[in-house]
Amino acid sequence: MAESKSNPLTQELYDYVLAHNPPLDPVQRELVETTHTALADVAGLQVAEEQGPLLAFLVRLTGARHIVEIGTFTGLSTLSMAEALPPGGRVIACDVSEEWTAYGRAAWAKAGVADRVDLRIAPALDTLRGMPEEPHIDMAFLDADKENYIPYWEELVPRMRQGGLLVVDNVLFHGQVPDPAATGAAASIRAFNDHVLADDRMESVLVTIADGLTLSRKR
Repeated sequence: MAESKSNPLTQELYDYVLAHNPPLDPVQRELVETTHTALADVAGLQVAEEQGPLLAFLVRLTGARHIVEIGTFTGLSTLSMAEALPPGGRVIACDVSEEWTAYGRAAWAKAGVADRVDLRIAPALDTLRGMPEEPHIDMAFLDADKENYIPYWEELVPRMRQGGLLVVDNVLFHGQVPDPAATGAAASIRAFNDHVLADDRMESVLVTIADGLTLSRKR
């Protein structure tokens, strides 16, 4: 049996991790605090604090110019990626909530990157199916309704450029995915993870960042 080398993530250790990562900028920090104040009941939908700098790092690492985000919420992940884009780059941000994304709109404007974000309020599958079918996406971030992860994947993968990066959040789903009796969203993520594993169009790794993150590169 493989032996885990992971350390229990105490609050003290988590604070240490954040202290040794790039800090959130003032607009990002304000957006985090606003989300937790104004939307306390659903603030857990926001990406983990360490994921913002990671997404920005991946944008710079890959040189991505055309990014698609499925699931925007209040726009912290969008802001992190938009700020890391090179000139002329953009993020197509897909969500169904005018209320939640209004917080993102304000933050993107305050950070001076509103012109880099193309927010589309519509079912994301409709938005994806309306995009050109040929490969044109450099990077995608998937963090939306778990039941549609496989359909989202199947719309995204053919549109990814060779070497393009697809990043998927919540692939451990609160630790519930090993349970074969899992139901609801946990069962959907369990099925999605098996689907990714069997997809030879992509080279994928699942890592224990936040609630689990899959990094997948188009072959």
